[in-house]
Amino acid sequence: MSVYFFDSSAITKRYIIETGTNWVRNAVALSTKNSILISQITPVEVISAVSRLKRDRAISARTARAIRLFLERHTLREYNVIFLTDAITSKAQDLLELYPLKAYDAIQLASALDSNTRLTTQNLQPLIFVCADLRLLNAAASEGLQTHHPV
Repeated sequence: MSVYFFDSSAITKRYIIETGTNWVRNAVALSTKNSILISQITPVEVISAVSRLKRDRAISARTARAIRLFLERHTLREYNVIFLTDAITSKAQDLLELYPLKAYDAIQLASALDSNTRLTTQNLQPLIFVCADLRLLNAAASEGLQTHHPV
């Protein structure tokens, strides 16, 4: 049993078949009893990616609707949502000054760092930051997080 923080680029692989889908689906399977953390902004980013695929006709409107329903269900029942706080947004701003990240990526990383601090101060195992964006993975590793690139 592990604690994983999935950023949007990684958790999207649960819903859209691409490189890394099998690893992600295995990691989030209820039978593993892994704890899955996501940022409050993650569903917005996932739906953004799905909507882009729908507009590009890479997936049907029906598939996009089904993904949204699954995402909503999983967010309510299976994911631990890390809500934005003043501390997280402040840390995200600090991260933007240190690394060449997009704003939402900085929020993802700040959310993971906040979650990791909460875990380790309670003498629990540190989380594993799962991400498919190499720039964000490198920033996370530089911040001391254990990382995984789902391939």
